Amino acid sequence: MRSVSFRSLLLSSTVALLAVGTAQAQTMTFEGLQNLEAVNEFYNGGTGSLGSGPGTNLGVSFSNTSLAIIDTDAGGSGNFGNEPSPNTILFFLSGNAATMNVAAGFDTGFSFFYSAIDQGGFVRVYDGLNGTGNVLATLNLDPLGSTPGGGDPNGDFNRWRAVGVEFNGVAKSVDFGGSANFIGFDNVTLRSKTPGGARIPEPSALALLAVGGIGFVSALRRKK
Repeated sequence: MRSVSFRSLLLSSTVALLAVGTAQAQTMTFEGLQNLEAVNEFYNGGTGSLGSGPGTNLGVSFSNTSLAIIDTDAGGSGNFGNEPSPNTILFFLSGNAATMNVAAGFDTGFSFFYSAIDQGGFVRVYDGLNGTGNVLATLNLDPLGSTPGGGDPNGDFNRWRAVGVEFNGVAKSVDFGGSANFIGFDNVTLRSKTPGGARIPEPSALALLAVGGIGFVSALRRKK
């Protein structure tokens, strides 16, 4: 239950925390991390795997399979566009999930944006660290398709959906799962069922294009 890969995104390195809904809601945009850098302790008073940071200290750690990726249009290797907070997102390249740990725990709710073309994914919220203990909430993530020419200007992963859930109890970890390199996440928000950042309107279903076999990183490299 560990990796998910996505194409790179771009966002200002100075923007790491957004106030959402209430004073307690906190949003991670992954801006300030380098392309294909493991997030690691960036949001826990430390740094990412390549030394970026520290970001805003939210007491949040990520598994070493949890990678940041920057949009190709911003100089990275990510095959995505229209990301909620340009230009960096979260994805994984190995295993079947990226894992987030919050040692002190969080309650009330949890939310994020995601993009996936033809392979969906899942998110599970646990009351133990590292994806252990009781499952407090499960979200199944449907494929969203792709809009031809709908990037900014490039990026096949260009359709994003906001997803959120409320739960009882105190959560300490979250698995962001699916097929590695075929799903990406952004604006991960604690303590709110509504993610912080821009709302992404979904294009008409008539504009959808299924793009089989294109991943966040691989498709981006082919395009380049």
